[in-house]
Amino acid sequence: MKLRRIMFAAPKSGSGKTIITCALLQALKNKGQQVIAYKCGPDYIDPMFHEQVIGVPSKNLDTFFTDEIVTKDIFLKERTESDFAILEGVMGIFDGLGGVREEGSSYHLAKVTKTPIILVIDAKGMGRSILPLIAGFLAYDTQQLIRGVILNRMSKGYYEIIKPLIEEELNIQVVGYFPEQKEVRIESRHLGLMMPGEIADIKEQLSFLAEMITKTISAEQIVEIAESAEELDIKTADVLETKKVEAEQGPVIAVAKDEAFCFYYTDNLKMLEEMGAKLQYFSPLHDETLPEKCHALLLGGGYPELYAESLSKNISMRNAVSEAIKEGMPVVAECGGFMYLHSAITDKDGKTYKMTDVVKGTCSYKGKLVRFGYIEVEEKVNHFLKKGGKIRGHEFHYFDSTANGEDCIASKPVSGKTYLCIIAEENKWMGFPHLYYPSNPEFAKVFVEKARKYKLKSENGNRII
Repeated sequence: MKLRRIMFAAPKSGSGKTIITCALLQALKNKGQQVIAYKCGPDYIDPMFHEQVIGVPSKNLDTFFTDEIVTKDIFLKERTESDFAILEGVMGIFDGLGGVREEGSSYHLAKVTKTPIILVIDAKGMGRSILPLIAGFLAYDTQQLIRGVILNRMSKGYYEIIKPLIEEELNIQVVGYFPEQKEVRIESRHLGLMMPGEIADIKEQLSFLAEMITKTISAEQIVEIAESAEELDIKTADVLETKKVEAEQGPVIAVAKDEAFCFYYTDNLKMLEEMGAKLQYFSPLHDETLPEKCHALLLGGGYPELYAESLSKNISMRNAVSEAIKEGMPVVAECGGFMYLHSAITDKDGKTYKMTDVVKGTCSYKGKLVRFGYIEVEEKVNHFLKKGGKIRGHEFHYFDSTANGEDCIASKPVSGKTYLCIIAEENKWMGFPHLYYPSNPEFAKVFVEKARKYKLKSENGNRII
């Protein structure tokens, strides 16, 4: 497939990738391009900006979660040659597993998908030193994928001086610059950027940035670089060959989705549907009870600690969730969803709020990262995975539990360090790790099958929640 595509990557985090990616997505969309977006790595929030704010489809790609063939399959799935794909990198361009391996890095993803790269340089406070910085990255670019440079936080006057020097000495296109925008900021918190819904006038801000960026960055050069991307030959990976099941009579999985629970990989949800499930969304914050006739629960990550008081006050929903799980309804709960299933959450201010009491323990803020990074998870007793089967994911949380579970073994891919985690029983998978189902589709298949069995049991005379 000849898909036009480009990646924005940078030497380090905080270089302005997200702002520039979002502004250019909006600008290219305004110009009539059929843009789509991808985020490199295990990030939930950046794709929300791509999709919720700008209105373009977005999902994650990660070369640790999936091998090269599967990654390319996911990349091209449901794509057409009329699409224009923008990939947003993660951290520094060469920062992969443990910060030292290529696997999982922006550069590795660009290599796998043969995507041209535009390097975003935070040029504030720099002069001619920009040249050896760029030169070093070009020298390290063994595949010659870096095709252009954007100079962020630079004045027009200095840009006109430094641009010809860079192009003459380094033989690389400088496709534009972006002046510092002090009035437009996307703030961060302990799990990353603020979510789109929390930022006042975010759409207006990005529209303003899109208008500004067309004056200082050449969309024509970006399109030209994207069009230079070579054709991709795809060999469909066996691991993703899921037979799409007719979902008309399939089980209903109730998916928690609101301000408190919003961290979901698009491909995880699609895989559940491909396995035959129907997804029905509900809000533990605002709804009083679960969707009628649901057969399983999926409680994703998010920020339940920020809404702990409201979640606690919604006694009707807390009781509905607790009763459903006690009656045997299958449940998968990750990170924030796992916290919600505890007896209580103690927030950063030391206030404790009752939760669903499914997990007999308390979650509390620790003031620092408890777990961070990629993991591979294996069950000690096989309920959701075949014997010897593993699923990949990541952890990133500042809260910890007095009841983390000991039914699975998590291993770190670089250090080899292992630790126990997750409560895994016949119909329960509850823990802090965020999972990526395409790394082992067996997990999604088994979860849907458990929901199907519960549906049949319900229809044969037992109570339907």
